[in-house]
Amino acid sequence: MGVEGIGASVARKEDKRFLTGKGRYTDDMSVPGMKYAFFVRSPYAHARIKSIDMAAAKDMPGVIGILEGKQLQADAIGNIICGWMIHSKDGSPMKMGAWRPLANDTVRYVGDAVAIVVADSLGEARDAAEAVVVDYDVLPAVTQAVKALEAGQPQLHPEAPNNLIFDWQLGDADAADKAIADAVHVTEMKIHNNRLAPNPMEPRATLGIYDSAEDHYTCYTTSQNPHVARLVMSAFYNVAPENKLRVIAPDVGGGFGSKIYIYPEEIVCLWASKKTGVPVKWTCDRTEAFLTDAHGRDHFSTVKMAFDKDNRITGLKVDTIANLGAYMSLFSSAVPTYLYATLLSGQYAIPAIHANVRTVYTNTVPVDAYRGAGRPEATYLLERTMETAARELGVSPAELRRKNFVRTFPYQTPVIMNYDAGDYEASLEAAMAAADWNGFAARKAEAAGRGKKRGIGMSCYIEACGIAPSAAVGSLGAGVGLWESAEVRVNAVGTIEVMTGSHSHGQGHETTFAQLIADRFGIPIDNVNIVHGDTDKVQMGMGTYGSRSGAVGMSAVVKALDKVEAKAKKIAAHLMEADESDIVIENGELKVAGTDKTLPWFQVALAAYTAHNLPPGMEPGLKEGAFYDPSNFTFPAGCYICEVEVDPETGTTKIIQFVAADDFGNIINPMIVEGQVHGGIAQGIGQALLENVHYDPQNGQLITASYMDYAMPRADDLPSFKLSHQNTPCPSNPLGIKGCGEAGAIGSPPALINAITDAIGNNNLTMPATPQKVWSALNAVN
Repeated sequence: MGVEGIGASVARKEDKRFLTGKGRYTDDMSVPGMKYAFFVRSPYAHARIKSIDMAAAKDMPGVIGILEGKQLQADAIGNIICGWMIHSKDGSPMKMGAWRPLANDTVRYVGDAVAIVVADSLGEARDAAEAVVVDYDVLPAVTQAVKALEAGQPQLHPEAPNNLIFDWQLGDADAADKAIADAVHVTEMKIHNNRLAPNPMEPRATLGIYDSAEDHYTCYTTSQNPHVARLVMSAFYNVAPENKLRVIAPDVGGGFGSKIYIYPEEIVCLWASKKTGVPVKWTCDRTEAFLTDAHGRDHFSTVKMAFDKDNRITGLKVDTIANLGAYMSLFSSAVPTYLYATLLSGQYAIPAIHANVRTVYTNTVPVDAYRGAGRPEATYLLERTMETAARELGVSPAELRRKNFVRTFPYQTPVIMNYDAGDYEASLEAAMAAADWNGFAARKAEAAGRGKKRGIGMSCYIEACGIAPSAAVGSLGAGVGLWESAEVRVNAVGTIEVMTGSHSHGQGHETTFAQLIADRFGIPIDNVNIVHGDTDKVQMGMGTYGSRSGAVGMSAVVKALDKVEAKAKKIAAHLMEADESDIVIENGELKVAGTDKTLPWFQVALAAYTAHNLPPGMEPGLKEGAFYDPSNFTFPAGCYICEVEVDPETGTTKIIQFVAADDFGNIINPMIVEGQVHGGIAQGIGQALLENVHYDPQNGQLITASYMDYAMPRADDLPSFKLSHQNTPCPSNPLGIKGCGEAGAIGSPPALINAITDAIGNNNLTMPATPQKVWSALNAVN
């Protein structure tokens, strides 16, 4: 390991501009003639649009133009689509209702966009938007997924009778039923995974620019995958031909999945720029973010877990109803299916598994991937059930898990996944040692002496990252490939530019990707520039989500580096009159092994471009590209242990310690990995204790539309985390890495809820475990 190479805790290069206020975000962008947009949004959860009167608003000061949905439709701008086709178990395709970027007949959630106002200033645009008069015929609304399936409920889309989008299954129902029928013990639970708002630090924004002279469009946007945005807006939404559309995602302040998708605002601002003849910028305010950013989670599930006489799991049966909101977002169909049900084996050898998933329309904002995307839902269901089973069986929750661990690899689960490598017992042992598991009884007794209830909970998670390969996901309904691209350009003086299709929105790519190059060629990371987020600079890429940047994005870089290294060695061998096989690269020099012959890296690069003395037939230059399509998912795994104290007088929960033992395979930058785990655990604690999106069930109004009502975790809600890393390298990518960005959010909620229920002696507790809920559950057993 070098000072700046693989395995080094290098400080993030990009933090200098972020910490000094020099970051360049979409809202920082300004171009000549730029005007400001404000959207007219529905105040109702469900209504027909009878008419829109814009006359008075158009005459207000500063107004450039006001546009509505019928104009958008007349210009043949397409519907927003879901990019992953799911078929019901009867073979019928999912029922995708029409989602217009501007609603022109029916609105289906509070915040559904109806019109756009473009004006000289944001204030003038807002004032004019308030003067637009929309006459609505208000309709009944339904917000809860289970209720939406009931007869007589409001129907959102004519394409989806009873609001059912699809009824899908995975696994062997007969085998699971037999295992349950033959079981010595069956644990049954009903589990709700609460709905969350993503809340990235930077709200969404977009700047649409139409150049009439060139007939060219430029879109600045807060996107996790700008190339996919360009592809979809050109191929499906008919905004602009792909060769005439540039999408730029500059610095992006967090995403957590919510910035994967193409929202109405990007489409409408580009279109409005052409219609009005001016660049159009829109920046979301925080209330708009609560109203319109894709939410996450919101599953209602029932589960049965079967055990034999030796406490080995023999079968698992799960039935889930997933709320997808008013429309199908880009990846929404994949989250409760192939990103959820395929992980229901967890870390355990379960011979028979069956999952049935029904997805439902409701009058709420669309639901899609949020940090973990299906994996947190699967882990919460499985790990709450495992903890409950241990209590019912009267055995240690650690030993019940240990007895059922997968121990031989590769391991084929009954639900598609083929685990390639792991050592689950190593993570369990590390977590138990760090948490002083065996000393808990004494700590519990001490806390009781102070009038406190102390509990301990465990969670053993597994996730699937770097979704792949493209042929496999294509066969399962994905509309795009999930490979990644890279181009490595060595300049004539030896500095290097790396073009990557991955996109950074807080993960530290400009540092970790540079560490790969420093490790390979021995040059300082300050001599390496990472370029991403611009479709005019990087030809094509699939973006960042699902912890794919390392396993997929970096692997593409490695493939390109292999080609650069091979050519550099050929040049060096020719210049030093040596055999190519004898050339080694060390400390920024190319050397002939066993001799004192050396050439500095920059001199070989210069030779490639002066081209005065190259090997016969070799082209000048030193630039190579590569695409990488993984052969399998990667499978990070770990064990989390949480210890809490509950105040029985108030129901307040205090986290005493939180231990995380993770296996991420090989690690590029341990400091950045620890930061990712810290952030994930914080979000998981937020879900478990505080966060919950709540709609009024009668009228569909969003009750939690600000931080006054939506509780976020604060510093004093969080303990210091004890982290450790185990390592079973991933065999399916050249770096042996697995991905770390979502693990904390996946493993932490069940560990925390298991600890609280252990403390209060009542297993009937739902997230978020607010003081009121905890106090009520505690007093229900006293």
